[in-house]
Amino acid sequence: MIGLAALYALAGVVFGGWALATLLDAQHSKRLLGAAFWGLLAAEFLAGDVLGDLGNGVLLLALVALALLGAPGKGRPTTTTVSDRLKSVARHGNRLFLPALIMPGVALAGTFLFPRLGQLVDPKQVTLVSLGLGAIIAAGVLMLWLRPPAAAPVQEGRRLAEGVGWAMILPQLLASLGALFTVAGVGDIVGALTPLAIPEDSRLAAVVAFTGGMAIFTIMMGNAFAAFPVMMGGIGLPVLVLGLGGDPVVVGAVGMLAGFCGTLLSPMAANFNIVPAALLNLPDRYAVIRAQWPTAVILWVFNTAMIWGFAFR
Repeated sequence: MIGLAALYALAGVVFGGWALATLLDAQHSKRLLGAAFWGLLAAEFLAGDVLGDLGNGVLLLALVALALLGAPGKGRPTTTTVSDRLKSVARHGNRLFLPALIMPGVALAGTFLFPRLGQLVDPKQVTLVSLGLGAIIAAGVLMLWLRPPAAAPVQEGRRLAEGVGWAMILPQLLASLGALFTVAGVGDIVGALTPLAIPEDSRLAAVVAFTGGMAIFTIMMGNAFAAFPVMMGGIGLPVLVLGLGGDPVVVGAVGMLAGFCGTLLSPMAANFNIVPAALLNLPDRYAVIRAQWPTAVILWVFNTAMIWGFAFR
């Protein structure tokens, strides 16, 4: 049965390819550090189960240390020039976007088709497996169509990854932090302190505390999914649902949207706010956040009003 293990192996091979390409790049600014960074990530995905909790923890600390030393750095990958890319655009036009549609297309098709094929794919991971398959098919189509050098997928992938830097693994680290907060009982602490700050039986104050907490924790952790169990366990469920009789569907769904408002404001949400600026070579790495903050504030007020107006009907 194909499941997450296959995806982890695929990711490990990709990171391993980047590590080898970095090691062979004599003009790389941080050649050994960069190779070690990608190599440790490859080991994490290829042998994480064997390493165990202690081994994975040590590996994570090593990755953080390498990032503090400047890894992965930037090299000189063997790739096309700007002139070559402009010629390709002139030759192929908007057809160049077609391979980008293969991944979501295969992911959607696989989500519906694989469950009909028996036990071929783990039913709990069918969408992720389909997405990985879509990436492989898209890369194969590009190789057959444009016929670049065999090492192009590795070199181009490394170029983009180095443009983003260590921040590309930040979402995974922050999601782990959210799980750690939950296990450590941060939600219980929030729940114990909340009554001290909220006037008794004040729905509006409780809602503002919940949506504000969702936004603030998301800004801190960069991930609304990481903030949700903390705030839902500390305020949403005990105060809004059980204490004030709120609808858990409205509180949970709109509460997540309030958290996403924090995503728009946080550099910790690197995949949304820092990565686009890096890939577009914007001079201001916070340009995306500066453009989004008015929308974030307006949406947060709207989401707060939604819970206050519809969760207690």
